[in-house]
Amino acid sequence: MEDMPPRQGPLAGIKVLEFIGLGPAPHCAMLLADLGADVVRIERLGGNGWPNPVQDRGRRILQLDIRADSGRTRCLELAAKADVLIEGYRPGVMERLGLGPDILRALNPRLVYGRITGWGQTGPLAQTAGHDINYIALAGALASMGTSGPPLPPLNLVGDYGGGSMLLAFGVLAALIERQSSGRGQVIDAAIIDGVSSLMSLFTGLAATASLSMERDRNLLNGAAPYYRSYACYDGRHIAVGALEPKFFAELLEKLGMDTRWLALQNAHENWPELEAEFTRIFAMRTQAEWCTLLESTDACFAPVLTLSEAPHHPHMQARKTYIQVDGQQQSAPVPRFSRTPGEARSSVTLKPEDDIW
Repeated sequence: MEDMPPRQGPLAGIKVLEFIGLGPAPHCAMLLADLGADVVRIERLGGNGWPNPVQDRGRRILQLDIRADSGRTRCLELAAKADVLIEGYRPGVMERLGLGPDILRALNPRLVYGRITGWGQTGPLAQTAGHDINYIALAGALASMGTSGPPLPPLNLVGDYGGGSMLLAFGVLAALIERQSSGRGQVIDAAIIDGVSSLMSLFTGLAATASLSMERDRNLLNGAAPYYRSYACYDGRHIAVGALEPKFFAELLEKLGMDTRWLALQNAHENWPELEAEFTRIFAMRTQAEWCTLLESTDACFAPVLTLSEAPHHPHMQARKTYIQVDGQQQSAPVPRFSRTPGEARSSVTLKPEDDIW
């Protein structure tokens, strides 16, 4: 068997059993693998139906028919030695397969059993299908996005990943820390609707104190404010400004050569259309590159709007080595960064059912 070199990172020595899924579960497993965890992924025979060369990195992959006795037995053998299990099926699926938390934690009391779903393990919607857009809609996030017309989903960053995989990873690590004192694992019910509700806590609190309007045409952070949005440049490219604080707004005005009367009118909503028109006119006078020369490295809260393929080539990204090459594929480096035990993005290795794994 071709094996992977020794793992490095703060999670080295942690054994994770991942059951193949889509969305947040694979991303969570990638995060753990990047930080040194030994992740063994159980895939269906024939492989992953939606392979992702970036998100699938760092695993040892084992293809099994988990509905067959032999496949189920192999899963039980691995779960008996695992520290963590991750699954993203609908509630009850793992129980029907004979791989539910009651069975596995009786076999391995130290097992941290991580479950990620959209609606959660309980509740009236628990057994219904859904996707990111549905979860963020129910959690109150989608209604806050966009300035006019139907709300637009922000890819699936807020639900699947911000409220999903990050919540699951946080729960797994918290359970591992608690296990050090109790000696016991536990089941984690990570629901995307719960995670998104937590992500919305900033806005829940600010709205309650009237510090921020959640009306989409008045929300400072939603593109309604002229000084917190994107503008088209002379060459058709775009730039983004986020000069919320008065001192940063003042620097933006100074760099653009704008009338200082706007300092006193920054948050006068009735004047926003006029201010937006002025920004639109000025930013259309130069190319994106020219605006970068003028505004980057200042406190005007500026950035060019780059495509996903352009981002790795920006000098700041290159200086921080934010992107790396793995198997000839450009992808994001492990996060976060550690001073003593840095993580490492690695290739995946396919195993045979009979291989000695743990």
